[in-house]
Amino acid sequence: MNTPEPNFQRILLVDDDLVVRAQVSESLAQDGFEVILAKNGDDGIAAYQEHRPDLILVDAVMPILDGFEFCEKLKNLGERLTPILMITSLDDNDSVDRAFASGATDYITKPINLSILRQRVRNLIRQSQLIKNQLNELQEANQNLKSLVNLDSLTKLSNRRGFDDYIQKEWDRMRRIKAPLSLIMCDVDFFKNYNDRYLHPNGDRCLIEVAMAMRNTVRRSGDLVARYGGEEFAIVLPNTDALGAVSVAENVRTAIKNLQIVHEASSVCPHVTISVGVSTIIPTAENDFQALIHAADRALYQAKSQGRDRVTMLVA
Repeated sequence: MNTPEPNFQRILLVDDDLVVRAQVSESLAQDGFEVILAKNGDDGIAAYQEHRPDLILVDAVMPILDGFEFCEKLKNLGERLTPILMITSLDDNDSVDRAFASGATDYITKPINLSILRQRVRNLIRQSQLIKNQLNELQEANQNLKSLVNLDSLTKLSNRRGFDDYIQKEWDRMRRIKAPLSLIMCDVDFFKNYNDRYLHPNGDRCLIEVAMAMRNTVRRSGDLVARYGGEEFAIVLPNTDALGAVSVAENVRTAIKNLQIVHEASSVCPHVTISVGVSTIIPTAENDFQALIHAADRALYQAKSQGRDRVTMLVA
């Protein structure tokens, strides 16, 4: 006996001949396949949509929606990956060409040699699984590439592009559920002076430490910490009211100060500090996330103008 495929597989058999359905399903069951039966093309379409088989066997000639029409209808439903083995007594060139043109992957002629059929089925399923695996790998690679595109190379936080994508998505989500969206904008105080005093490589190390402290402080899975640009960082807090956002902002400010990164070029503190602006809004259809960004920017400006190393809150 041939060895069954190692993974559970489901086959849809569409044929109006009761004897063929019985013989083929019994033969395939010996290889461990689950066989779903349909007696015409219409029933076959319904069975396909319900069971999503790994392979389809379909008779070419049936009184209700023949095999060619069945394949065409599957194509119109967007099906491209499930292999279709057409069973046909028509072996003329025109019929064979029509079978492939309608969407069949392969065909086998009647009377059916069950041993050949089982071998064809195993080969088609194996090839189909390889294609699906390759597509999954490609999708994973594309997702990884997308993540890299949205990642800041220095701090490994989301970059400005990732921030823009995320805040738009969360804006839309909060608008649907009528929940608050908060934004924290942070700026490292006197960072230009830091770079001038300690040089850019140390400035980069400073930003990396600041980024890590922010990420370790903002730990909810739905929150996003991003490098907004230069020494400026942004934190998106979905479903967070003003009080909660200010609390997070104070925790972040304290965490950065507690790093005790020496900053003798600062006129505020002998260690690195940040100024923080916070804004909160309940999104509506009448505004967009730029209103939230502008308000957080204004709050950040106020924090700087009031002496830095502080948190300022403005309602958008």
